[in-house]
Amino acid sequence: MKKLRIGIAGLGRLGKVHANNIANKIPNCELVAACSIMPAELEYAQKELGVEKVYADYHEMVKDPDIDAVVIVTTSSEHCWQIEAALDAGKHVFSEKPLGVNVEQCKQAEAAVERHPDLTFMLGFMRRYDKSYAYAKKKIEEGAIGTPYLVKATGIDPEAFVEGAIRFAKNSGGIFLDMGIHDIDLMRWFLGSEATEVYAMGSTFKHPEFKEAGDDETGVAVYKFENGAMGMVHVGRTAPYGYHVETEIVGTEGTIRISAVPEKNQARLYNGNGVCAECVGSFPERFEESYLLEMEEFVDCVLTGRKPGVSVYDGTKSTRIGYATTEAWKTGKIVKIN
Repeated sequence: MKKLRIGIAGLGRLGKVHANNIANKIPNCELVAACSIMPAELEYAQKELGVEKVYADYHEMVKDPDIDAVVIVTTSSEHCWQIEAALDAGKHVFSEKPLGVNVEQCKQAEAAVERHPDLTFMLGFMRRYDKSYAYAKKKIEEGAIGTPYLVKATGIDPEAFVEGAIRFAKNSGGIFLDMGIHDIDLMRWFLGSEATEVYAMGSTFKHPEFKEAGDDETGVAVYKFENGAMGMVHVGRTAPYGYHVETEIVGTEGTIRISAVPEKNQARLYNGNGVCAECVGSFPERFEESYLLEMEEFVDCVLTGRKPGVSVYDGTKSTRIGYATTEAWKTGKIVKIN
């Protein structure tokens, strides 16, 4: 069976996760090229992953005839033009979230996808591939909690990585586009409806550098959906105990809670502090399997001609909601979502 030959753009923390999965864990693909503006990342690709072709220029990489597909794990604001360039060069594309940092960028990506219906495009909303979230979706479809009418989501990065978040803040698109986009996608997915209005607020108590960058340390948003359902999102960057991702779906006949305690495993530590559950430390650790499963899905879709379950339009809709949330956060007003 032919192996899918992949070039990756971006080898930061998440880029390394995808690169290692492609190079070492998915048998029907191979990592043949890497692109980065950081020399240390290209050195990593060569020495640690055995990648022979490395590029500092993205346009040069997508011209490479030996590459079948491109995986984009770069800064959020660069995604859409890179998606367009790769598709126009005849490459299948997997892009990390968000699709873009504004709706105009997303429309640029949509147009590129529509120009190339023969090519596969998939967006990296990996939580849909997490076994717990997939289980919750299946249970909802089976009617286990009746009609879902409220999703409450929490996503807080650990204080241990706050310096990186501060450096990235100016280019992140704001806390809700940066950190809330997965929860926004999951709300749409679980509720089976689109958001129509949002109210949001933010605060910074510990690291004034976020305010100086025009961002915030913590944010809260409340949503109303077309079918009357509701959503609540709490995002932040300073959890002292680890990486905290929690989702609750409330229905007319029951409730599903996912990761009510962000525990590392099922072990309990008994000592002078009492009975302790150690918390998971980072998103690559919490969603390690999800990242592998979504990349396996992308590779299989390309090789078999199937369409992925996550489309470019999911990216546009989630970005539109995220952008409206950012506007609500900045203005302090309720914002209608078209």
